[in-house]
Amino acid sequence: MPESRLLIGPLLRRVVDTRATIWVETSGPAVVTVRTADGATGSAPTFSAYDHHYALVVVEGLTPDSATTYQVSIGDEVAWPLPESEFPPSVIRTRAADDRDQPVRMIFGSCRETTQHATTRKLPPDALDAYARRMMTAAGEAGRPDLLVLLGDQVYADETSPTMQRLLKRRRRRPKDAPADQVVSFDEYTKLYLESWRDPEIRWLLSTVPSVMIFDDHEVIDDWNTSAAWRADMREQPWWAERIASGLASYWVYQHLGNLSPDEITADPLYAKITAAEDATEVLREFGARVDTESDVAHDNDRWRAVQYQWSYSLDLGRTRLVMLDNRCSRVLEPGHRAMLPAGEWSWFVDRAHGVYDHLVVGSSLPWLLPPGIHHVESWNERLAESDRAWVAKFGESLRRALDLEHWAAFRRSFDALGALFVRIGSGQPGTSGDRVGAGPAYAPPASISVLGGDVHHSYVARAQFAEPEMRTPVHQLTCSPIHNQVPAGMRPVMKLGWAAGPASAARALARAAGVRRPTVRWRKLAGPYFGNAVSTLRHEGRSAAVTIEGTTGDGELRPVAHHHLT
Repeated sequence: MPESRLLIGPLLRRVVDTRATIWVETSGPAVVTVRTADGATGSAPTFSAYDHHYALVVVEGLTPDSATTYQVSIGDEVAWPLPESEFPPSVIRTRAADDRDQPVRMIFGSCRETTQHATTRKLPPDALDAYARRMMTAAGEAGRPDLLVLLGDQVYADETSPTMQRLLKRRRRRPKDAPADQVVSFDEYTKLYLESWRDPEIRWLLSTVPSVMIFDDHEVIDDWNTSAAWRADMREQPWWAERIASGLASYWVYQHLGNLSPDEITADPLYAKITAAEDATEVLREFGARVDTESDVAHDNDRWRAVQYQWSYSLDLGRTRLVMLDNRCSRVLEPGHRAMLPAGEWSWFVDRAHGVYDHLVVGSSLPWLLPPGIHHVESWNERLAESDRAWVAKFGESLRRALDLEHWAAFRRSFDALGALFVRIGSGQPGTSGDRVGAGPAYAPPASISVLGGDVHHSYVARAQFAEPEMRTPVHQLTCSPIHNQVPAGMRPVMKLGWAAGPASAARALARAAGVRRPTVRWRKLAGPYFGNAVSTLRHEGRSAAVTIEGTTGDGELRPVAHHHLT
């Protein structure tokens, strides 16, 4: 037995040209080496924090347009594949050196509780487990996805399984008044990821399909950063400081670090500090506490400077550009200036959204386009919460928290700005720098724009409709949620009614009476809503795009519930 063993992983995160990144957690300090069957190698020592040990290995020298098996060694001992495994070998698959004409397949979804919840809550089968099982039996590499996009709630810090609750109950040293069934410390967060990612099918899937991720609220707590008043209330809790610092630090280690390309990893100053430290505990603790303060910054010129840490990122696959947005940590919450992203990060997003590609995909944990009835209620509520009359604002804030009214519709400045950006891109207008239209070169309109979303525990496809005649690119909201969870039965009729013309008109009248202006975009549902566990596939081939939503059957298989051409 080696002195150190593999606890979590390997996770195949990014494959860029002839390089790939492999993330692992080990039981102790070690040197981790990855070797492929065709001779590519990479090696890295672990870094340590909070008595846990991690490595991100960059494998170099891969052959373009190939698929090769690999093994992971800890020291001199092979730790992966597991000797008793009945699963197919893990594979690194590269794209062609010039992949502009190569199809792109992304699978996506959000909201995955550990399978241990199924034993107590009787959840339907896990859609990602079902997808992994189907992949294991599929012949050849042609049908394998290029990327798995996870859109939030990869773990639930505030809704734990019976196993986690028993562990928390045995813990003696916890902050005063900490919720008995919620995680608080970094070490407790590590147990969440261990529980979720050691699911055998998920472990295999993450070892053979590249993945990128973004957080939503449950990685920290329900309604995270819903408002400035919410933040003020949370700071009064004696356990909150450790919870938020641990949540953000663990997210960086387990999820965000793997989102970066090899070049971005080299340039990341936090990664340099952590790998240089003998023990990076204090580096991560300070980082987690510091980046949480982003939403406390007032609306002024400071918002144009660099954010504390940018969680949003982008990547290109062939002729597809994916831009993943932080919908939580860096929100502007100052009344009258509320926004999903601070101005400096929004400027970065605008720059990345312009370019030479066929398809633009915006990853957003929260759907941009909700059922219209719900959208108007959220916009109405935002106006109430910002009222000059204290009792109205207090009522609006209470309603906001009780009903989770904190999507793009409740940040109308950002909602409208995103629509305006899509019009500029889809009509071939010049690029921008910040809010200065026309500051950059003109681009040919892309063939499609898709906004991926999750969070709302039902899946649907909606088409945006713009009044501008020069707008030529179709824009769709593609929402897939949950992967493994369920919406309360009593909420399903409400969500269905949100799409009905009558309730939507009534909600619009309510919003108009409060002074909310009409949205600059209209939209209609093309498929859904579907309320079961699901995983979706977005496929781009040339200038064509299509999406398929698949739900789980009672025996854990996948069946198509919606298919729609987007171009």
